Amino acid sequence: MNFASLAPLAVILPILGAAVTFVLYRHSHAQRAVSIGLLSLTLLLECVLLASTWSGGTYAVNIAGWLPPWGIVLVVDQFSSLMLVVSSAVSLAVLVYATGQDMADGDSDSPVSIFHPTYLILVAGVSNAFLSGDLFNLYVGFEILLTASYVLMTLGGTGPRIRAGVTYVVVSVVSSVLFLISIAMVYGATGTVNMADLAIKLAELDQGTKTLLHVMLLVAFGIKAAVFPLSFWLPDSYPTAPAPVTAVFAGLLTKVGVYAMVRTETLLFPGDSLNTPLMVAALLTMVVGILGALAQSDIKRLLSFTLVSHIGYMVFGLAMSSVAGLGAAVFYVAHHITIQTSLFLVTGLIERRGGSSSMDRVAGLAKLSPVLALLFFIPAMNLAGIPPFSGFLGKVGLMQAGIELGTPLAYALVIGGVVTSLLTLLAIARVWNRAFWRKPEDAEYPDPVLLAAPDADGSAGTGTTSTTTVLPRTMVGSTLGLVLVGVALTVFAGPLFTVSDQAAAEMLDRSGYIHAVLGGGAPVPALESGGRP
Repeated sequence: MNFASLAPLAVILPILGAAVTFVLYRHSHAQRAVSIGLLSLTLLLECVLLASTWSGGTYAVNIAGWLPPWGIVLVVDQFSSLMLVVSSAVSLAVLVYATGQDMADGDSDSPVSIFHPTYLILVAGVSNAFLSGDLFNLYVGFEILLTASYVLMTLGGTGPRIRAGVTYVVVSVVSSVLFLISIAMVYGATGTVNMADLAIKLAELDQGTKTLLHVMLLVAFGIKAAVFPLSFWLPDSYPTAPAPVTAVFAGLLTKVGVYAMVRTETLLFPGDSLNTPLMVAALLTMVVGILGALAQSDIKRLLSFTLVSHIGYMVFGLAMSSVAGLGAAVFYVAHHITIQTSLFLVTGLIERRGGSSSMDRVAGLAKLSPVLALLFFIPAMNLAGIPPFSGFLGKVGLMQAGIELGTPLAYALVIGGVVTSLLTLLAIARVWNRAFWRKPEDAEYPDPVLLAAPDADGSAGTGTTSTTTVLPRTMVGSTLGLVLVGVALTVFAGPLFTVSDQAAAEMLDRSGYIHAVLGGGAPVPALESGGRP
């Protein structure tokens, strides 16, 4: 049986779950059970899809029997299936975390009747974007997830969330309009929006028209991926949302933009015509982002800037147009989704335990809650690229690919990547020293809760006085599970790198994708001069 034919269920199951949970809005326990159950089933299905593409091969599913390039087509290959598995695993962990928070708070911070249907719609949009085989369906996937994200970002209706939501909505609408204009121009120039068909027809256009379309799509995706200088909106938008929402936004939404960049750069515009501007943007994204992180005193904002910074590593791998560089970028995307989400979940626990995420107020957490300190320390060291974690392995892969490329700009990016990694370690060390290591009374604005708390509680946040806050086991357990997934990326880095390199080789070759969608007789245009397959 060809399990790839089940790919539409990756989108249908979350939508079905959203409908059921909306009907069950008066029954919170049933709503939670349906959300977690259907998302778990979706994850299992996507693991089957990944296994079916493990040895290579690309599969296309034509919706409703309409053949491409006219009908909607979903494409499953190693890259898309890997992204589906990682995104759903992270989404499931965040959903369990949010469920624990809802039960502990009495659903005060995220109304259950709104949260669960909206969250599942977000997951459906992400899955649709990863599977889309045409530009317009990719646009639909973006709009589904963005519409859901507008609701999730403003949950609770507080002033800061509404203000941040307005900025987020305006930027998202601008990028979406630009993307839609780009699609219209692509259709006007080629008569199709099917990406496999575009891979053939774009090669027939004159260079000026092709470059214009290329730049417009890159700018639209660059805004969504938060590539410098189009990343100004992110640090002010993400930190104000509820902790689970911030975590899933940080882990997934920008990576959908990165995915779109990778897919269009390798399939529609192969070669290296815009690799130099991409490399410059990657270097600036890394350096500017991490310098912004060093200037922050709030942990959420600091992590938001590191999120921007590490997007630069992924763009660097993409811009090299080589199997080694792109393979390392694919590995780094999977790593970063997991680690960044873990850190934002831990920050939510810090905010709950210490009453704030500001390093001016929080201190002494290592002694107060050793488990919380461990949950922060492991993914933090992974993000900083300390051996032997997956962050180190991914960065080494990118550096090796840059050295193999051997151009002056590639060497500059290798140096910039090393400096960014060291500065990331410095930023993380500041959080550790101030929030975890120093005494509560040494904080600039010490929180009375921390001053009154016992020296140690021996568990994840339980204390012996009435002033302490107990961390719900569900929240701690889901965070621990995601941290362990991050550790597993290190343990199984070899097989993951194998899949990443195979995915990169498939994308740069293009023939498997084009033939899967259009048939084995479809012509595969030659790479532009200078391309590095």
